[in-house]
Amino acid sequence: MTSPLPFLTTLLLALATTLHAVEPLKAFSLGARILFQGDSITDGNRGRSADPNHILGHGYAFIIAAKFGAAFPEAKFEFFNRGSSGNTVLDLEKRWQKDTLDLKPDVLSILIGVNDKGRGVPLETYEQTYDKLITQAKAANPQLKLVLCEPFVVNHLATDPQHGSPNADIVKRQEIVARLAKKHGAALVHFQAALDRATARAPAAHWIWDDIHPTYSGHQILADEWERALRDFWP
Repeated sequence: MTSPLPFLTTLLLALATTLHAVEPLKAFSLGARILFQGDSITDGNRGRSADPNHILGHGYAFIIAAKFGAAFPEAKFEFFNRGSSGNTVLDLEKRWQKDTLDLKPDVLSILIGVNDKGRGVPLETYEQTYDKLITQAKAANPQLKLVLCEPFVVNHLATDPQHGSPNADIVKRQEIVARLAKKHGAALVHFQAALDRATARAPAAHWIWDDIHPTYSGHQILADEWERALRDFWP
Protein backbone atom coordinates (compact mmCIF):
# COMPACT_ATOMS: atom_id res chain seq x y z
CA MET A 1 0.00 0.00 0.00
CA THR A 2 1.39 3.40 -1.00
CA SER A 3 2.20 5.77 1.84
CA PRO A 4 0.01 8.89 1.89
CA LEU A 5 2.94 11.03 3.06
CA PRO A 6 4.27 12.02 -0.40
CA PHE A 7 0.77 13.07 -1.46
CA LEU A 8 0.21 15.04 1.74
CA THR A 9 3.58 16.73 1.41
CA THR A 10 2.82 17.73 -2.18
CA LEU A 11 -0.60 19.04 -1.16
CA LEU A 12 0.81 21.11 1.70
CA LEU A 13 3.49 22.58 -0.54
CA ALA A 14 0.86 23.45 -3.14
CA LEU A 15 -1.29 25.15 -0.53
CA ALA A 16 1.65 27.12 0.81
CA THR A 17 2.64 28.19 -2.69
CA THR A 18 -0.93 29.22 -3.48
CA LEU A 19 -1.22 31.27 -0.29
CA HIS A 20 1.98 33.17 -0.94
CA ALA A 21 1.05 33.66 -4.61
CA VAL A 22 -2.11 35.63 -3.80
CA GLU A 23 -1.98 38.97 -5.58
CA PRO A 24 -3.28 42.00 -3.68
CA LEU A 25 -6.66 43.41 -4.66
CA LYS A 26 -6.40 47.04 -5.73
CA ALA A 27 -9.81 47.64 -4.16
CA PHE A 28 -8.40 46.85 -0.71
CA SER A 29 -6.31 49.68 0.74
CA LEU A 30 -4.32 49.31 3.94
CA GLY A 31 -6.68 48.98 6.88
CA ALA A 32 -9.70 48.74 4.59
CA ARG A 33 -13.10 47.92 6.06
CA ILE A 34 -14.88 45.49 3.74
CA LEU A 35 -18.61 44.99 4.33
CA PHE A 36 -20.76 42.25 2.81
CA GLN A 37 -24.46 43.10 2.84
CA GLY A 38 -27.50 41.15 1.70
CA ASP A 39 -29.80 38.24 2.46
CA SER A 40 -29.35 34.60 3.54
CA ILE A 41 -26.82 33.80 0.81
CA THR A 42 -24.50 36.37 2.35
CA ASP A 43 -25.65 35.72 5.94
CA GLY A 44 -24.33 32.15 5.74
CA ASN A 45 -25.67 31.44 9.24
CA ARG A 46 -23.23 33.98 10.65
CA GLY A 47 -22.87 34.47 14.39
CA ARG A 48 -24.42 37.43 16.12
CA SER A 49 -21.68 37.73 18.74
CA ALA A 50 -18.02 38.73 18.58
CA ASP A 51 -16.93 35.08 18.24
CA PRO A 52 -14.43 35.28 15.36
CA ASN A 53 -14.95 31.61 14.50
CA HIS A 54 -18.51 32.24 13.33
CA ILE A 55 -18.88 35.98 12.81
CA LEU A 56 -18.57 35.88 9.00
CA GLY A 57 -20.79 32.85 8.43
CA HIS A 58 -19.83 29.95 6.19
CA GLY A 59 -20.29 31.32 2.69
CA TYR A 60 -18.47 33.34 0.05
CA ALA A 61 -17.83 36.27 2.42
CA PHE A 62 -15.98 33.94 4.79
CA ILE A 63 -13.93 32.46 1.93
CA ILE A 64 -12.87 35.89 0.67
CA ALA A 65 -12.02 37.18 4.13
CA ALA A 66 -10.07 34.03 5.00
CA LYS A 67 -8.01 34.20 1.82
CA PHE A 68 -7.01 37.85 2.00
CA GLY A 69 -6.80 37.99 5.79
CA ALA A 70 -4.31 35.11 5.73
CA ALA A 71 -2.33 36.36 2.73
CA PHE A 72 -1.95 39.95 3.96
CA PRO A 73 -2.11 40.09 7.77
CA GLU A 74 0.09 43.19 7.76
CA ALA A 75 -2.59 45.08 5.80
CA LYS A 76 -4.98 44.88 8.78
CA PHE A 77 -8.10 44.42 6.69
CA GLU A 78 -11.38 44.33 8.60
CA PHE A 79 -14.18 42.18 7.21
CA PHE A 80 -17.83 42.51 8.23
CA ASN A 81 -20.87 40.47 7.30
CA ARG A 82 -24.32 41.96 7.81
CA GLY A 83 -26.30 39.71 5.53
CA SER A 84 -29.65 38.80 7.08
CA SER A 85 -31.73 35.80 6.06
CA GLY A 86 -35.02 36.58 4.35
CA ASN A 87 -34.20 40.20 3.64
CA THR A 88 -35.52 42.22 0.73
CA VAL A 89 -34.22 45.62 -0.28
CA LEU A 90 -36.97 47.11 1.93
CA ASP A 91 -35.54 45.26 4.93
CA LEU A 92 -32.10 46.57 4.04
CA GLU A 93 -33.53 50.06 4.06
CA LYS A 94 -34.78 49.65 7.63
CA ARG A 95 -31.34 48.70 8.96
CA TRP A 96 -29.15 50.63 6.52
CA GLN A 97 -27.96 53.21 9.04
CA LYS A 98 -26.92 50.74 11.73
CA ASP A 99 -25.71 47.87 9.58
CA THR A 100 -24.05 49.84 6.77
CA LEU A 101 -23.49 53.55 7.24
CA ASP A 102 -22.43 53.31 10.90
CA LEU A 103 -19.80 50.69 10.00
CA LYS A 104 -18.09 53.19 7.65
CA PRO A 105 -17.02 50.69 4.99
CA ASP A 106 -14.33 51.41 2.42
CA VAL A 107 -15.62 48.56 0.23
CA LEU A 108 -19.32 47.73 0.21
CA SER A 109 -20.58 44.55 -1.46
CA ILE A 110 -24.33 44.03 -1.86
CA LEU A 111 -26.30 40.95 -2.93
CA ILE A 112 -30.07 41.41 -2.70
CA GLY A 113 -33.04 40.48 -4.87
CA VAL A 114 -34.12 36.86 -4.63
CA ASN A 115 -36.41 37.53 -1.66
CA ASP A 116 -37.75 40.62 -3.43
CA LYS A 117 -38.90 38.26 -6.14
CA GLY A 118 -40.32 35.78 -3.65
CA ARG A 119 -42.18 38.42 -1.64
CA GLY A 120 -43.41 40.39 -4.62
CA VAL A 121 -41.52 43.64 -4.15
CA PRO A 122 -42.37 45.57 -7.34
CA LEU A 123 -39.49 46.02 -9.73
CA GLU A 124 -39.83 49.80 -9.63
CA THR A 125 -39.72 49.81 -5.83
CA TYR A 126 -36.74 47.47 -5.87
CA GLU A 127 -34.78 49.77 -8.19
CA GLN A 128 -35.73 53.03 -6.51
CA THR A 129 -34.97 51.78 -3.00
CA TYR A 130 -31.71 50.13 -4.04
CA ASP A 131 -30.69 53.34 -5.80
CA LYS A 132 -31.46 55.41 -2.70
CA LEU A 133 -29.40 53.15 -0.43
CA ILE A 134 -26.40 53.31 -2.74
CA THR A 135 -26.71 57.09 -2.96
CA GLN A 136 -26.73 57.36 0.83
CA ALA A 137 -23.66 55.14 1.14
CA LYS A 138 -21.74 57.22 -1.42
CA ALA A 139 -22.73 60.44 0.32
CA ALA A 140 -21.39 59.06 3.60
CA ASN A 141 -18.10 58.08 1.93
CA PRO A 142 -17.36 59.65 -1.47
CA GLN A 143 -14.35 57.32 -1.84
CA LEU A 144 -16.47 54.21 -1.31
CA LYS A 145 -15.77 51.28 -3.61
CA LEU A 146 -19.05 49.61 -4.51
CA VAL A 147 -19.57 46.00 -5.54
CA LEU A 148 -23.03 45.00 -6.76
CA CYS A 149 -23.72 41.28 -7.09
CA GLU A 150 -26.51 40.11 -9.34
CA PRO A 151 -29.19 37.90 -7.76
CA PHE A 152 -29.48 34.44 -9.26
CA VAL A 153 -31.63 31.33 -9.51
CA VAL A 154 -30.36 28.00 -10.84
CA ASN A 155 -32.54 24.93 -11.37
CA HIS A 156 -30.87 22.56 -8.92
CA LEU A 157 -32.52 19.52 -10.56
CA ALA A 158 -30.97 20.22 -13.96
CA THR A 159 -28.41 17.77 -15.26
CA ASP A 160 -27.57 19.70 -18.44
CA PRO A 161 -25.49 22.90 -18.47
CA GLN A 162 -27.55 25.98 -17.59
CA HIS A 163 -27.71 29.25 -19.52
CA GLY A 164 -29.27 32.12 -17.57
CA SER A 165 -31.84 32.20 -14.81
CA PRO A 166 -35.02 30.20 -15.49
CA ASN A 167 -36.97 32.88 -13.60
CA ALA A 168 -38.03 35.91 -15.67
CA ASP A 169 -38.42 38.14 -12.61
CA ILE A 170 -34.85 37.44 -11.49
CA VAL A 171 -33.61 38.27 -14.99
CA LYS A 172 -35.29 41.68 -14.72
CA ARG A 173 -33.70 42.27 -11.31
CA GLN A 174 -30.32 41.33 -12.73
CA GLU A 175 -30.85 44.00 -15.39
CA ILE A 176 -31.70 46.53 -12.68
CA VAL A 177 -28.53 45.71 -10.75
CA ALA A 178 -26.50 46.11 -13.95
CA ARG A 179 -28.06 49.55 -14.53
CA LEU A 180 -27.34 50.62 -10.97
CA ALA A 181 -23.74 49.41 -11.23
CA LYS A 182 -23.23 51.48 -14.37
CA LYS A 183 -24.94 54.53 -12.85
CA HIS A 184 -22.93 54.46 -9.63
CA GLY A 185 -19.56 53.29 -10.95
CA ALA A 186 -19.69 49.95 -9.16
CA ALA A 187 -18.07 46.64 -9.95
CA LEU A 188 -20.71 44.19 -11.19
CA VAL A 189 -20.41 40.54 -10.18
CA HIS A 190 -22.11 38.08 -12.54
CA PHE A 191 -22.96 35.28 -10.13
CA GLN A 192 -25.53 33.77 -12.52
CA ALA A 193 -23.03 33.34 -15.33
CA ALA A 194 -20.40 31.93 -12.98
CA LEU A 195 -22.78 29.29 -11.66
CA ASP A 196 -24.00 28.54 -15.18
CA ARG A 197 -20.41 27.88 -16.27
CA ALA A 198 -19.98 25.58 -13.29
CA THR A 199 -22.93 23.45 -14.42
CA ALA A 200 -20.91 22.50 -17.49
CA ARG A 201 -18.46 20.79 -15.10
CA ALA A 202 -20.94 19.07 -12.78
CA PRO A 203 -24.73 18.89 -12.42
CA ALA A 204 -26.39 21.91 -10.83
CA ALA A 205 -27.00 20.09 -7.53
CA HIS A 206 -23.25 20.03 -6.93
CA TRP A 207 -23.29 23.83 -6.80
CA ILE A 208 -26.73 24.77 -5.49
CA TRP A 209 -29.17 22.73 -3.41
CA ASP A 210 -32.56 24.49 -3.63
CA ASP A 211 -32.32 26.80 -6.68
CA ILE A 212 -31.23 29.69 -4.42
CA HIS A 213 -28.66 28.67 -1.80
CA PRO A 214 -25.24 27.44 -2.92
CA THR A 215 -23.48 24.40 -1.55
CA TYR A 216 -19.97 24.84 -0.14
CA SER A 217 -18.67 24.23 -3.66
CA GLY A 218 -21.07 26.83 -5.00
CA HIS A 219 -19.90 29.39 -2.47
CA GLN A 220 -16.36 28.90 -3.73
CA ILE A 221 -17.64 29.73 -7.22
CA LEU A 222 -19.19 32.93 -5.85
CA ALA A 223 -15.99 33.87 -4.02
CA ASP A 224 -13.85 33.30 -7.11
CA GLU A 225 -16.22 35.32 -9.33
CA TRP A 226 -16.36 38.16 -6.79
CA GLU A 227 -12.57 38.37 -6.75
CA ARG A 228 -12.35 38.14 -10.54
CA ALA A 229 -14.85 40.98 -10.98
CA LEU A 230 -12.91 43.24 -8.62
CA ARG A 231 -9.61 42.51 -10.36
CA ASP A 232 -11.17 43.41 -13.72
CA PHE A 233 -12.81 46.59 -12.41
CA TRP A 234 -9.83 47.84 -10.40
CA PRO A 235 -6.84 46.42 -12.36
